[in-house]
Amino acid sequence: MDVAVNGTAPMLLPPGQPPHEPQVNGFHHDLTIERLEQELPMVFDGQIPLGDLVSRVVQSIYAELVEHADTLPGTSSDQARKRILADWVVKTKKQVVKLYAIVKWSRDADVVQKAMNITAFLMDQNRQFQDAVYGLNYAKESLDPARLRNHDLLTSLDVLTTGTYRRLPSAIKQLIIPPTPLTDEQVEKVLADLEHAIRYRLRMDEIIPVEMVSYTVHDGRVFFTAPKLFEASLFLGGSQRDDGWFFANVRFLFTIGGDLTGIQDFPRQPTGMLNRHITDEANARLRYYIPDSPEFQPPPEAPQKPQLLANTVDAPLVRVFNFLQFMSLAYQLEILCYQAERMRTLGWAEYLAVEVTPTRKSFKVSYWIRKQPPTMPGRPPPRTKLPPQGGTLTVSIVEAKDPSKPGSRPLGGLIGGPARCANARVLAEIQEKSKLQPGHRPSDDVESLKLEVKWDPSPSALGVMLTAEESKLPVELATIDADSLDLEGLLRKVLDRHAYAILQSLQSQLKRSPTSSFGEAQLDREAGVPGLRINLCADEVVVVSIDPRTGRLNLRDTGNLATAKRGPRFLKVSDQLNENPGMLFNALHGLRLTLITELVEHKANYLGLQFYRTRNFSREELAKLGPAARGTVYIQLLSFPSHYLVLVITDDDFRYALIHVAVLLDSPLTALVMEDIGWLNVKRIRGESEYTITEETSVLYSVPPLPRKKGDQGSCQERRGGNFSLDNQLLRELYAYCCARVAYAKVERQFKLRGIPFMNVTPTSPGTPAHLQSCLARSIPALCVQSSDILSGAPAAEAAMPNIRVIPLNWWSEKKVQVVTCVKLKYVQQPIGKKARTSNIIRPSKAIIYDTAEAVVSFLSEDVDKCVDEFLEEWANVSKMVVIAREVARMAKVRNWHDVRLLSFDLQTVEFAYAASYSVSITSIDQLSATGGSYSLRFSRDGHGGDNPHEDAEPFFRNLLRAGKLLPSLNRVVSVLRDTLPIVALLETFRSEAVARGSFLDSFPKAAGWYRLLYGDSRHALDFRLMTEQRIAILDASYSIFADVPVSKLKTPSNGPNNNANGNNNKNSNSGSSSSSNSNPNSVDNLVMLQQIPDFKKVVSEIVAGESGNSVFSIDVGLICGVDAVKRVGKALHDRLVVEPTKPSATGENSASS
Repeated sequence: MDVAVNGTAPMLLPPGQPPHEPQVNGFHHDLTIERLEQELPMVFDGQIPLGDLVSRVVQSIYAELVEHADTLPGTSSDQARKRILADWVVKTKKQVVKLYAIVKWSRDADVVQKAMNITAFLMDQNRQFQDAVYGLNYAKESLDPARLRNHDLLTSLDVLTTGTYRRLPSAIKQLIIPPTPLTDEQVEKVLADLEHAIRYRLRMDEIIPVEMVSYTVHDGRVFFTAPKLFEASLFLGGSQRDDGWFFANVRFLFTIGGDLTGIQDFPRQPTGMLNRHITDEANARLRYYIPDSPEFQPPPEAPQKPQLLANTVDAPLVRVFNFLQFMSLAYQLEILCYQAERMRTLGWAEYLAVEVTPTRKSFKVSYWIRKQPPTMPGRPPPRTKLPPQGGTLTVSIVEAKDPSKPGSRPLGGLIGGPARCANARVLAEIQEKSKLQPGHRPSDDVESLKLEVKWDPSPSALGVMLTAEESKLPVELATIDADSLDLEGLLRKVLDRHAYAILQSLQSQLKRSPTSSFGEAQLDREAGVPGLRINLCADEVVVVSIDPRTGRLNLRDTGNLATAKRGPRFLKVSDQLNENPGMLFNALHGLRLTLITELVEHKANYLGLQFYRTRNFSREELAKLGPAARGTVYIQLLSFPSHYLVLVITDDDFRYALIHVAVLLDSPLTALVMEDIGWLNVKRIRGESEYTITEETSVLYSVPPLPRKKGDQGSCQERRGGNFSLDNQLLRELYAYCCARVAYAKVERQFKLRGIPFMNVTPTSPGTPAHLQSCLARSIPALCVQSSDILSGAPAAEAAMPNIRVIPLNWWSEKKVQVVTCVKLKYVQQPIGKKARTSNIIRPSKAIIYDTAEAVVSFLSEDVDKCVDEFLEEWANVSKMVVIAREVARMAKVRNWHDVRLLSFDLQTVEFAYAASYSVSITSIDQLSATGGSYSLRFSRDGHGGDNPHEDAEPFFRNLLRAGKLLPSLNRVVSVLRDTLPIVALLETFRSEAVARGSFLDSFPKAAGWYRLLYGDSRHALDFRLMTEQRIAILDASYSIFADVPVSKLKTPSNGPNNNANGNNNKNSNSGSSSSSNSNPNSVDNLVMLQQIPDFKKVVSEIVAGESGNSVFSIDVGLICGVDAVKRVGKALHDRLVVEPTKPSATGENSASS
């Protein structure tokens, strides 16, 4: 019968299957291994059938064999066929061997398959267990909210006693009723109060490390800046005295140099977990001595907060500075360590090792790692045992202490105070005395940390012992510059120094060797790598160098030694030297060829400079370069073809000169002469020595060096500084410096020719735009002139501030050299219009840039030789436009012309409205010309259709504006425009009506105040002439007011027309106008072409009679009326002449018709 064990039901067996043992715990114990394996999942990931692999390999071999059978018979030689077949056999053998190894391994494929299936089964079981855990956890979390909450007894009592509820639970209020948001004014007030509290705390209470005493307060936070370390922002928790500081964010002030790959892994502003860690730690340090709030109770097992000692004042800013300083340096150390590890992945792994201390405050880089050669039986050991490495470079975070100031910690710690300069120490002492009570001290001291570099070269590296002086690292390499974190560059400098010292020692041994028969041994650099150049004979040299990566000695030949079959022999000698460097003198067989001139030409060609080995100078001219000159390379300045940067090659080093050449026209071979020569001081140009630029030392020239006496080898430092070391950056800086000096000299020459005094100023003074500077800007003094000198006699000179700066531009680049002249205006009319609304910087033209915020006008000149003339010309135009704009802006108030308003002003053009919808724009043109300059006037209408009728009179108004002084002429022009506007508007109306009727009618100006209306067949016309006191004379154009007729015969109650009212004088000053001849009394149109208007006097009399009492008077040839009546009177007169047919004249002429 069936038996159940532990409550498990018996298993029903299929028919015909024998019963087996009873089940224990619900499982069968008689299952076979085969049945269990069938339940395992099958995994075939990453597997292919062995048959497919064998088939593919065999087919590939067969296909290649068939291809060779077809192609080999066509091969040229039997040797080539054998070589191809042998290569194919070797390759095929490798493939077959690999296939054989795979077949051998496939014997265990079943075992591996079973292991993979079991692994998959276990992973599935693990997933099921995890799902069960997740399900139980979900059930727990789902049941928690289902619990009944506690009874609200207060509300129950209220409902029981009063019948309703009187309050809502506070949880509902907080959850549903949103808090009242603060207004913008409240937010601004809170921030202002908080900033005031921050400033008060910082100035009165808080001890601020002098290293980050530079701070700013805005946006409710204080931003501390520690140069080359960090920039952090903090904020207060409140305005009370005991409210603590809180950390906001930090930005580390460093720059990664060298290879920038992976720079995204080291952001300057931390994010993610790193930012959270820094924030938590900084807040913990800021609130180190601040007790926790009553709402937050720490767990009982948490340690108690420390308490301040007696007579101790909390210094949270000191603690946070120490923390952020360490984090910044540690961050920089991690970057340097990452760069070292990256160097290992880029081919340095076999020769470079990196070791980091457990505290990660230091790491050591071991370079030139050498594998010890195996000991060969029967071979004697080498005489000199070389160290396993060439040296180590250690970068660590150390504490810089000042031994002159004892520490202030009560219990150990600092031996000396932080390393500070004298000013910083005094500032710190003053701060402590002013913010601390007598007898009190801050709770924490400032820790002065820095990154220190220590170099430890291994003794007997490459068989050479270095002296103590050579083993000492220079000061510039002993510290890490945060502005350029480049471990590879630092390591290369150290390797370069180590290799240089080793080669220098080899050079000394070579010179002291009594058996040496070699020539001169010279230690120099090629492409930045030191090499020992040993002269063998004539120009044949061999170069001994040290590979900076591997530290192995390399022998290579140069020049004529580079012949066939020399390479393998030199490689073999190099291997022997690395095993036993003592055999150097027995292995060397060549030294000296590489012309220094080729090195210079190569670098100049690399920089794209035009260079020459020789120029057509005579011997006398070449002697000016000094007796020590052995060769020269002339680099022509692209912007100044008559100037050259000359690299003079001497016995020891390069000397640099800037020369100005001229061509002798009377010479048969176009010889050149050096008109000017100046020697360049490279150290001052590159800023390697401190100096002050004064007026006397602004030109950084030095006298040419004297030749060294024979036998004078010079000091070791002199030899080490020479050796014809020339890099691309130095050549580029010298070239840029020469361009700058020539540009400044040309500007100075223009000042001297004009008698304008100038002075040199420091170019890096505040206010100089950053984009106008170069790395050599501090070596180039800027120019400053007084406005009273350069603008003497120029228009509106009083509008400029006293100092005017002149700065050449683009001398450091390949662009054309330009000159910018910066003038700050005293009285300025702010620009208005479209261009003025875009930004503070407007550029009305290519040559003018105006900063409206600073009121600085910059005049850009493309021609250095004419920059002063161009500046004066542009200033004349700009200044007149400024004067016109100011005067127009004053007209509405001073002259009561309320409809005169300024529309646009951009230093080049002034546009203003002289009537309701009529405007004119004035542009100054060529004010410094011999003719006195001119103006361009453009008339337009605003908001109305049609053109401005004053446009035809533009030449007359231009001449009127040029006549006399600017302000009276401007007022006269505006007055004439306003007074003649009714005339031109009326004439334009007449012409439009005539066009509508299909008849001929024309009007045109004769002068600024004189307009003519021509009728019919062009034989009758009316003249409208402006007179004084806003009067207008309407005359028959056939009569001339310049005829010999006494003015008294003109019947008028006034003095008659005034010639000056229309912009002309008695001599007819209508010069420049095509119609000026019509004002002559003997002109053709007055005497021949135009005829008298029939019955004109009668028509005039009738009109005057109709205008009785309106100040309209008749004269012999017309009438006179006021400006306000010209529209009415003119229209009446025109209508009588056009509508009513006129009678023929007494002379038989045809009557005028429209």
